[in-house]
Amino acid sequence: MQSSNWKSGTAALFCLSVLMAGSAFASDGRSNAIGTVQQVYDGWLTPDVQANTFRNIDRLFPTRTVNRGGPAIPLETSSKPITDVKFQSNGKTVDLFDYLSLNRVAGLLILKDGKVAYEDYELGNSEATRWMSMSVAKSISSTLVGAAIKDGFIKSIDDPVTQYLPELAGGAYEGVSVRNLLQMASGAKWDETYTDPNSDRRHMLERQLEGKPGTIVAMMARLPRAHEPGAAWNYSTGETHLVGALVRAAVGRPVSVYLSEKIWSKLGMEQDATWWVESPNGLEVGGSGFSATLRDYARFGQFVLNKGVIDGESVVPEGWFDQAGSPKELSGKTVNYGFMWWPLAAPAGTPNESAFTARGIFGQYVYVNPKEHVVIAMWSARSKPTGAPPIVDVDFFAAAVSALR
Repeated sequence: MQSSNWKSGTAALFCLSVLMAGSAFASDGRSNAIGTVQQVYDGWLTPDVQANTFRNIDRLFPTRTVNRGGPAIPLETSSKPITDVKFQSNGKTVDLFDYLSLNRVAGLLILKDGKVAYEDYELGNSEATRWMSMSVAKSISSTLVGAAIKDGFIKSIDDPVTQYLPELAGGAYEGVSVRNLLQMASGAKWDETYTDPNSDRRHMLERQLEGKPGTIVAMMARLPRAHEPGAAWNYSTGETHLVGALVRAAVGRPVSVYLSEKIWSKLGMEQDATWWVESPNGLEVGGSGFSATLRDYARFGQFVLNKGVIDGESVVPEGWFDQAGSPKELSGKTVNYGFMWWPLAAPAGTPNESAFTARGIFGQYVYVNPKEHVVIAMWSARSKPTGAPPIVDVDFFAAAVSALR
């Protein structure tokens, strides 16, 4: 049974969220209205407001800039563009335009051999739009762990997390390694249910709304243990916040600054990116709240496809993305999750054979296929955070890869 204190607290947080969203509903006009954080995660937004919210996440929480450096390096156009694809999904023959419409795709960019084979923007977006990453941010955070290991800031992937975050000592993260954290196999108890106001994920959002530094790490330090470290996989956005905190503690500067130094300023990005922070001077929210242009997400995907090499020099340890994008064994069971990347684990000889993705709720993707030299960056604005879309995403990815052979 919920207490009256919890109800009143939640009501207060909801009001605060409305205020933080600005007076968009009252004065900005319909075209500029955005929703609240609670409405986003509940899936309670009309299509126009949802799309505008995903374009304007810096109006929900404070952000830190990821500087692009300069100058921008234009993406080349492929001599073999995609004009349409037809494929089977859920027992029906569908095409590219069905996919764009039925799955509410807000932006789609496909690279073959690093060149643009398809680019399209919908729902009021353009090449200049920045869009919410959702959990694509997790894969960016894990990549920075690889960079920190390569730079010597983190000595080993098997170091205990408490070596860098001593505030976690004595709790569920005692004895948890960096590897366990990257695999979401810490053993800490966590409920990721987006639509349940009593879940740990929603409690984490409440800590963000408070806007006080250190409150999310403190929340994680109080979690109970459900399994021994390395024994079981459990998806946790809170765990990725700890990855961001780990990188910050190890390198001694903000995650956004380190990302800019190592990657963003070296790839010819077209725009600065932004990243939610828990408070104006606090930690980046490592598991969400990243925002960038579609072309720049694609450039990041191409960097991953290139094994993290920029101008002949690797940003991450050799073989990092082979490990990051591969299934893992936990307690004798195969888990289709790498280092905060999702391996597709498709059968040998099929188009998705070597592919893995960064993915976020509502249909956000960075798809990387090393064997086929294909990168797909995609934004979507689906009605609910999770659930099966009308057309299966991996079916479309396979069809696009086949069309580019």
